[in-house]
Amino acid sequence: MKILVPIKRVVDYNVKIRVKADQSGVELANIKMAMNPFDEIAVEEAVRLKEAGTATEVVAFSAGVAQCQETLRTAMAIGADRGILAETDVDLQPLAVAKLLKAVVDKEQPRLVILGKQAIDDDSNQTGQMLAALLGWPQATFASKVEVSGDSVRVTREIDGGLETLALPLPAVITTDLRLNEPRYATLPNIMKAKKKPLETLKPADLGVDVTPRLTTLKVVEPAKRSAGVLVADVAQLVEKLKNEAKVI
Repeated sequence: MKILVPIKRVVDYNVKIRVKADQSGVELANIKMAMNPFDEIAVEEAVRLKEAGTATEVVAFSAGVAQCQETLRTAMAIGADRGILAETDVDLQPLAVAKLLKAVVDKEQPRLVILGKQAIDDDSNQTGQMLAALLGWPQATFASKVEVSGDSVRVTREIDGGLETLALPLPAVITTDLRLNEPRYATLPNIMKAKKKPLETLKPADLGVDVTPRLTTLKVVEPAKRSAGVLVADVAQLVEKLKNEAKVI
């Protein structure tokens, strides 16, 4: 069984985000970039399935600028067998990524697509669902446990009321939650091996996909700064402030 794992290059989660002076977006120049944490979990889960003998090949896919090759090499250092990059300078939106993924699925014919539930830069939480709709495949989102057996997969997911277990026929699309696993660190020997693994570079046009943005960002601004807290002497003063200053009661 072949598993396709889409990954995204995002600003490292430890970096403090700064808005550009012209408010056109966030500052990316000279900023540390990394693999989206949810996608890292997806890579780890795919590699574990391969190590268990369930999967035979793990293919990592990314779309974006040429530097995404570094992110793909990280995925291959974790354990992916090869990488595919749809290189473009266009600001990709979820629907465009889903269409690219559908084209790659048609080309590669994986039985399972595992990707992060969302990217930490835009928090859209749309690509996995859109891909499943385009393919006409069953989907399970926010997976906290994945068990593949024969031609089906059982996925446990967290919902407001507790846990829900779904049984899906393969092929299927799964999006990962934080509790699915703890991604491993890439060792130096594996990092060196990853440099020799095959990495195919394509253009969106090669896949027959138009990635022209459909949405326009008008302005990006930082959230308002929180005012400092105050100490109150008693409950009566707390209620008074909540009523007259915060106006929440």
